[in-house]
Amino acid sequence: MSADLAAFPDRDTVADKLAALGEGEQAYLRLLMENPQQDENLLEGLHVCLNRAAAAPFLNSLKLERLGEWLGETAPTRLQIRLMETARSSQHAAHTALRTGLTRSGGLEKAYPKA
Repeated sequence: MSADLAAFPDRDTVADKLAALGEGEQAYLRLLMENPQQDENLLEGLHVCLNRAAAAPFLNSLKLERLGEWLGETAPTRLQIRLMETARSSQHAAHTALRTGLTRSGGLEKAYPKA
């Protein structure tokens, strides 16, 4: 039964929420991040969102930077490294914009401060 719950929402739904990122979507994504069983769905949705942005005829890098900042500020500690790994998984400008936003947010440094 828990495997069925972890499969909801699908990655396309998460990608749509990440791409829109309005107040309602932010609340939905915060709720999703509270449950560690949903981490894979969130990260797969992020991959889909980045792939869609990379394939789009116009790349809105400012929107992706804002998404990165929001994720860096909002995501729990357990997700910070995986978010940065996702942002570094490609040299495409969409990934670079997300990485810029994540870096600007300082989420990784807050989660894992230097000794």
